[in-house]
Amino acid sequence: MGWPTRRALVLAALGLVGVLGVARQLEPDPRGFGTHTQLGLAPCAFALVTGHPCPTCGMTTSFAWFARGRFDRSWRANPAGSVLALTCVALIPWLLAGAARGRPPGFRSLDRPLIGLVVATVALSLVSWTLRLILGRA
Repeated sequence: MGWPTRRALVLAALGLVGVLGVARQLEPDPRGFGTHTQLGLAPCAFALVTGHPCPTCGMTTSFAWFARGRFDRSWRANPAGSVLALTCVALIPWLLAGAARGRPPGFRSLDRPLIGLVVATVALSLVSWTLRLILGRA
């Protein structure tokens, strides 16, 4: 990897640290969703229109609970968010190691892990959302 890519990996790692840091500063909404409004964002339009949660409803709350070490509450808020928060924690050293070594650990290029991460994130969110719609909010 060239230096621009290596710098991008460091910036991505710092971004993930920032996301987890912001999550730690937020007060998790006791309803299990809505914590994102503390960032000045509007309530979920999908939920307001349909009466059902969107795939990311509860994600910010899940991250906020995860950052506090309350993994049970993180999971209840949004199981996909709980797994994604854990993935962010694991990605930070992986990104930094890749930047330091000039190649991603365990891979020949960044293409496969990045595509896999995007596909897994979308799939996990959709599966979690589908289960929450079928089973109802826990």
